[in-house]
Amino acid sequence: MTNKKKPHTAATGTASKTTFDSSDSTPPTVTGQCALVLNLIRRLQPVKSLDISVGHAVPELAARVHDLRCKGFDVRTEIVPAVEFRGEIRRKVAIYSLGVPEWPRPGFIEGADCLRQLGLDLGEALQ
Repeated sequence: MTNKKKPHTAATGTASKTTFDSSDSTPPTVTGQCALVLNLIRRLQPVKSLDISVGHAVPELAARVHDLRCKGFDVRTEIVPAVEFRGEIRRKVAIYSLGVPEWPRPGFIEGADCLRQLGLDLGEALQ
């Protein structure tokens, strides 16, 4: 049996962005759960991690925050020793907010360390 699927090719006349242009201050497109998390933090900040993960059904919130940081968003985290959530005391809860400016975070253009850890090119991540 032969494979009848055509290979995926980029559209003609478009080039992928392989390097970061520091004069371009447009934040990358964020979709899916990352977009949900970013919008919730923007709207509710400072917001408890429990409010997002339980109240909005985002099971891997820390991973989504990490993804946003890798895209250059300045997501700030404060760990509080104890908070009351739904009538119970919860310990070591993260509270998220956005820095100003929210993108790019300080050191993003020079460093991009988290992207290197993931094995990605800075330009690929901005697509």
